[in-house]
Amino acid sequence: MITTKGMIKLKALYPITFLYYKDLAQAESFYRNVLGLELARDQGWCKILAIGPAGYVGLVDETRGSLKAAADKPVLLTLVVDDVDAWHAHLAEMGVGGLTAPKLHREIGVYGFFAEDPSGYKLEFQRFVDQAEV
Repeated sequence: MITTKGMIKLKALYPITFLYYKDLAQAESFYRNVLGLELARDQGWCKILAIGPAGYVGLVDETRGSLKAAADKPVLLTLVVDDVDAWHAHLAEMGVGGLTAPKLHREIGVYGFFAEDPSGYKLEFQRFVDQAEV
C-alpha cells in the first residue's frame, strides 16, 4: 500500500499478466482446456483468465493489443500449485512441450518444473517447501 502526500491510501487489487499471441484461439484452448483456467472476462480479442482467487493472465490477439507477439518470450508465468507431481503427470499426458522433470531447488525452497505453452511462453509449476522438506 502506498500513502501519498495527501494521505490517500492507494493499493493494487490484483495482477494481470498479458501475453501476446498470433493465434489467440490456440492459446485460449491451451489455458482453458489443458490448464483448466476459467474465463473471467471475454473482451473478444483479449481473454482474461483467473489464476486462483486474485491473479489473472490476459491472452491478447497481437493484431489488436498494445504489444506484438515475438519469437523471444522473455516472460515466465509461474503457477503455485498444491500437487506438483500431479500437474506434471497431467501435462505429460496432454503432450505439453518443454516439460522438464520436477526438481527440488533446496537453495530457494521450491519444488517444481517447467513447460511451454503452444506459442513458446515458459510456464513454471511450483510449490514452496518447508525447511524440513529441504
